[in-house]
Amino acid sequence: MSVALFPFLAFAASQVGTPGPANMALMTTGAGFGLRAALPFVAGVVLGKQLVIWPVGFGLMELATLYPGAFVALKYISAAYIFWLAWRVANMRLATGATGGKVPGFMAGLAVHPLNPKAWAMITGGFTAFVAPGTPALQATATIAICLFMVQVVLHPCWTLGGELIARTVTGTRWEKFLMWTLAALTVASVVFVLFGGGTP
Repeated sequence: MSVALFPFLAFAASQVGTPGPANMALMTTGAGFGLRAALPFVAGVVLGKQLVIWPVGFGLMELATLYPGAFVALKYISAAYIFWLAWRVANMRLATGATGGKVPGFMAGLAVHPLNPKAWAMITGGFTAFVAPGTPALQATATIAICLFMVQVVLHPCWTLGGELIARTVTGTRWEKFLMWTLAALTVASVVFVLFGGGTP
């Protein structure tokens, strides 16, 4: 396949499931207003990532066609940055916060990922690490977009519904560190498999 589908799904799950600006916003919104009231915000966050995926996808696939060497270099640079993010995740600790006022709506959620550096880094890393050079832009971008959409539809509501409970249960215990290191290890393993294990043709 031109896209390493299953390794990318593992990578996507580790990234979308990792604490970051979007998930912290979802967790805090869920804690303050509940899942039902936060659903428009959740839908906005899910769809907002598509506003990043499509421009990045077509731009990177064009780069791969014109300058294959630059694409390979960007692949390793992106992998290094993802490793750095994984290290930060491993040492991150969960926290909860109360919200007040009006529940954020769809448009507020739509803006979360376009303004989220982690989302840009994850999507760039996804294209450079899991897509073979020469893959048609539409095929690559549609595959990445559909995979991320499916993972988000599952995991973002989980953060909204269960974030506060997870944080209250795990924060300050030995399980918190274990959880964060596990998420970080899954991120690193998915990228290493593709870089050195033949994840893409």
